[in-house]
Amino acid sequence: MKIAVVGTGYVGLVTGTCFAETGNQVTCVDIDANKVARLQNGEIPIYEPGLDVLFDRNIAEDRLKFTTNLAEGIKDAEVIFLALPTPPGEDGSADLKYILGVANDLGPILENYAVIIDKSTVPVGTAEKVRQAVAQHAKVDFDVVSNPEFLREGVAVDDFMKPDRVVVGTTSDKAKKVMEKLYAPLVRQGNPVIFMDERSAEMTKYAANSFLALKITFMNEIANLCERVGANVDDIRRGIGTDSRIGKRFLFAGIGYGGSCFPKDVQALAKTSSDYGYDFRTLRSVMAVNEDQKKKLLPIVMEYFGGNLKGKTIAVWGLAFKPYTDDIREAPALENIKALLEAGASITVYDPEAMDNVKKLIPNITYCHTAYAALDDADALMIFTEWPQFRTPDFVKMSKLLKEKVVFDGRNLYELETMKEQGFTYYSIGRETVQSSVPVI
Repeated sequence: MKIAVVGTGYVGLVTGTCFAETGNQVTCVDIDANKVARLQNGEIPIYEPGLDVLFDRNIAEDRLKFTTNLAEGIKDAEVIFLALPTPPGEDGSADLKYILGVANDLGPILENYAVIIDKSTVPVGTAEKVRQAVAQHAKVDFDVVSNPEFLREGVAVDDFMKPDRVVVGTTSDKAKKVMEKLYAPLVRQGNPVIFMDERSAEMTKYAANSFLALKITFMNEIANLCERVGANVDDIRRGIGTDSRIGKRFLFAGIGYGGSCFPKDVQALAKTSSDYGYDFRTLRSVMAVNEDQKKKLLPIVMEYFGGNLKGKTIAVWGLAFKPYTDDIREAPALENIKALLEAGASITVYDPEAMDNVKKLIPNITYCHTAYAALDDADALMIFTEWPQFRTPDFVKMSKLLKEKVVFDGRNLYELETMKEQGFTYYSIGRETVQSSVPVI
């Protein structure tokens, strides 16, 4: 099939590359000439494991192309994906100006029937708005379909090539046949393509992400209660996660969720609810708890150092909102670093992928080439991202580099017994505090 993907951000680039891998001819379109030039030269502007292999192969085999020209990109395309940003406005609603702008541009340049697909996460009713925008100047027949993505950063290629399910919102039999043909190579194992109306498909994406955010937030509240009653949240996670009605995933306690999806989608669903006169109280609670949870470790650090961080150096491991990505959108590390700087601390940091992105926002901290370099002569370590290389460190080396053997762990990477044996003071989330030394004041 001939496919056009408008937008070469995270979703658009993964979508275009993976569909090229299944034998389609894909042209990705973006108004950013610099980004398109980099892509044409074989440079991927995002970090996503496994994407580079597919990207290089499909460019070499001439199945994947890039252009800034919308008319050129969509020429003869049977399918046109809209994978454009929908940033939250001040009131939490998703901004549709990019999607509707392209929809307006598509109408007069469509030369043949095409299925126009909303791949971006969009509010209920967006497919109708896109249809109206295209129809103003369209001279040929077309359909607008909602096809939300369910990609997890860090494993997006596997998620796309082996989807749990594909959700398609359309009431057009003609569009349905096109979508069945498009996704057939990806669902040969029998995973379902679930057809529904456009509004239900749009709501499905928001419902899925909001429910997962709810699971994370619930476990963080359980963790906070565990600290008061003397229970261990890890044991509770195992105890409830083996219940098939609950499941094991998204039950890890920590310092809250971030990224490009959960915060934005929870806000947008809450705004949609408000627009329709419904008070979605659980979502309001999720947002409030998550904001507090992000900064949970700060008062603990302040208390440990007697309320004064001036002259202290805090080492930070992890900047991305999760491992296997360079995405720092809504990352808890950023809020914590800014608060530590305001309190007078100096900061040394290490992240395997995200440091270049953070340098643009926070230049006045020390970026280190290794995790251990960040520890050198630091007064404490704070952990914000569960990168695998942080899970089994050389504790002896850590002890020699840190001024004080104290770790504030926002991701519960280490076993309590291990930290006791290694002689660390260790603060984590929803578990016993390991006290192995007297706090320095």
